[in-house]
Amino acid sequence: MPVLSTETGVRATAPGPRPTLELRGVSKRYGHVNALTDVDFTVSAGEIVALVGDNGAGKSTLVKAMAGTHRIDGGQILVDGVPVEVATPSDATALGIETVYQDLALCDNLDVTANLFLGRERRRRATPLLDAEGMEARAATIIAELAATLPDLEKPVSALSGGQRQAIAVSRAALWGSRVVLLDEPTAALGVAQTAMVYDLVRRLRDRGLGVVVISHNMADVFAVADRITVLRLGRNAGEFTPMDSTPDRVVAAITGADLPRPEARA
Repeated sequence: MPVLSTETGVRATAPGPRPTLELRGVSKRYGHVNALTDVDFTVSAGEIVALVGDNGAGKSTLVKAMAGTHRIDGGQILVDGVPVEVATPSDATALGIETVYQDLALCDNLDVTANLFLGRERRRRATPLLDAEGMEARAATIIAELAATLPDLEKPVSALSGGQRQAIAVSRAALWGSRVVLLDEPTAALGVAQTAMVYDLVRRLRDRGLGVVVISHNMADVFAVADRITVLRLGRNAGEFTPMDSTPDRVVAAITGADLPRPEARA
């Protein structure tokens, strides 16, 4: 909100809350190819930001930079306004950034609880034994909080539907991500009912106070859940939109670089 400076009498913009995750002037090269050039991106707590762009626009590279799987070549990454180094997935995890990739990275032969705690199993105090009861109780709580209707937690993931599998992956991210969750094409190959279930999951992540980044090609998804839309084109920022003040046609025009036809003048 603008405030009046008592010294100059000039109206200035008061600083708002710092973004939870911010990328400033980020660049990434693969040999002679510039995948990202001076890209800016932000997501705040309790906000859903859709990241969109055509194939080769740099979306995946930007997500991998946030997830720590690709080290940036230039620019800064900041968490809560503090510059950080995100050079490995472990760095991202330690900063509270979790990623749900399109393949979900679930183990079909393991049950729901085992997938939620995979690689982070809890053990009984002062023993090498797993705390199965404690993990199952925590799994049931996080799934209930996200309103994800799932069958028996002891069922193998291979027996679940696509929407239920997505719910497990999102619940795992919510369980371990304390700041930001990155979702790569979360409704790909899902039916209408399962897509609606994922929409609800994404909104509940936001309601828990997390920053949520949704990577999608689907304009219906984007306009259904996003608070803000960031467009990349050819590795550069190409536009920033809010669904309430824009249209899918305008976003698609930014994605493709096309000019929207001007409305004809009225007689």
